[in-house]
Amino acid sequence: MAPGRWKWRRCWGSARPSASPFTTAERMSRGEAGPAATEEPPFSRAGGVGVRAAGPGGVWILDKPAGVLSHPNTAGDRGRALLPWPYDAAGEFFRDPETGRQVWLLNRLDSATSGLIVVATEPTVAEAVRALFAGRAVSKTYLALVFGHYAGTSELWRDRMGVVRRGRGVQASAEAADLSAVTEVRRLRLVSGPPALTLLELRPRTGRTHQLRHQCARRRLPIVGDRNYGDFRLNRAFAKATGSGSRLFLHAAGLSFRYSWGGREHAIEATSPAPEAFVPYLPPGKGGRRR
Repeated sequence: MAPGRWKWRRCWGSARPSASPFTTAERMSRGEAGPAATEEPPFSRAGGVGVRAAGPGGVWILDKPAGVLSHPNTAGDRGRALLPWPYDAAGEFFRDPETGRQVWLLNRLDSATSGLIVVATEPTVAEAVRALFAGRAVSKTYLALVFGHYAGTSELWRDRMGVVRRGRGVQASAEAADLSAVTEVRRLRLVSGPPALTLLELRPRTGRTHQLRHQCARRRLPIVGDRNYGDFRLNRAFAKATGSGSRLFLHAAGLSFRYSWGGREHAIEATSPAPEAFVPYLPPGKGGRRR
């Protein structure tokens, strides 16, 4: 069965795969977000940041809206970050200034990207899950709305790319092409327009900086709202016509992995429903979140 067509039943200590007729993105677009964690995490969160799943060893999958930073870059950013605590960039953790509690950040999303992000409250688990991300052992699914019509139905994108520093930030580049970038692509819907649009499911096998945005743009399928690699004229026209503002139409919709804790293996999965801005472009009959 193709990747993404297994739905893991989350339980405390074991996981059993069950066949699903829908991929992660399809289940997400149908509003089937999976079981959210029932307890509150032992840390504060920025406004709008939800909890989608929790696992043994203090693993938490959070769901952030667009505009929230994965971590603050300066002290002034703290009010816009995932957690409102000071951040240790070297150790990649937040620290509660009152209790000293630490929460490790295990993956990152650009501030403009919405969706799933993982944290942990136990250092040994944090180290293990970070190794899974580095070793490409985490399944990730994104939704992207792009300008143009993607002619295929599914394929594997393989590119060489690099990352160069530009001022205070970084930029993906086809010139410094020393890294492999691989993504599974599946077309979910064509929108006739104008402008012509395509809703894509993207499943990155590698985790390069700005990988999905770069790979879409180099195929002349820029992600709607992308200020770095997008079509700026179309972005302005689309925002004016739809009232979407500066929204980047890239959403981290699904995430799953297996990890060890307490001498046992555990599996955790979360899906995030499509944000409201995506709803008009979902396949007919598929819903999303409305907020």
